[in-house]
Amino acid sequence: MLTEERQQRIIQLVQQNNIVKLHELTKLLQASESTIRRDLQDLEDQGLLKRIHGGAQKNSHLLQEADMQQKTTVHTLEKQAVARLASQQIAPEDVLYLDAGSSTLALIDFLPTDQNIQVVTNSVQHAARLIDRGIQTIILGGKIKLSTQATLGYTAIEQLSHYRFTKVFLGTNGIDLAAGITTPDPEEASLKHQAIAHGEVAYILADSSKFGQVTFTHFANLADVTIITSPLELDNLSEYQSKTTILEASL
Repeated sequence: MLTEERQQRIIQLVQQNNIVKLHELTKLLQASESTIRRDLQDLEDQGLLKRIHGGAQKNSHLLQEADMQQKTTVHTLEKQAVARLASQQIAPEDVLYLDAGSSTLALIDFLPTDQNIQVVTNSVQHAARLIDRGIQTIILGGKIKLSTQATLGYTAIEQLSHYRFTKVFLGTNGIDLAAGITTPDPEEASLKHQAIAHGEVAYILADSSKFGQVTFTHFANLADVTIITSPLELDNLSEYQSKTTILEASL
């Protein structure tokens, strides 16, 4: 198993179990204690977990998430640029999935109204804006998460399972070489993961601040998606480009 694959598995185990023991990791990953210790040190240095005696535990900050009002007031210019570029990927007759989030909300203002597109969303706020623009809209049912105005849970996932999309547009809280694409809420992650599985193409809309960030729940590998983002100034940009397609929007 490659180092990156092993570390990705460690992150997943920490997310699932809160605490992992060194001896368990050596058995599960078929690696020596010294190798696992180095992995844990690397992951702690990246802020992905916290080492404890005999193992590691998750970082509590990985669960934190701003509400929609907070999200829509930061990186506004970058989100507008990302949304504009994302809209250029849309073709007539497309069936789109837009999940809840400030980046996908910005996209709605750039959606074409003369190309007979249809949009499925799990966001109450998104649905209202889509209707205002005269775009054919389906909103998933389910319980509503107040902070993001998103429908989640079994009902939303069951309804989504019946649909197929030409293009999927998702937001994220973190993009990382080791951890992949992450979000704080496991229920949101489940819905995002299923949307990707039911789409021909999946796009992640994220401003440059999301790179190098990791939150609680993994929902996609870098190779599963195309990332549309604002201009990047990353020392390791070539490493990201070797794992995924990145489209940079001009400001």
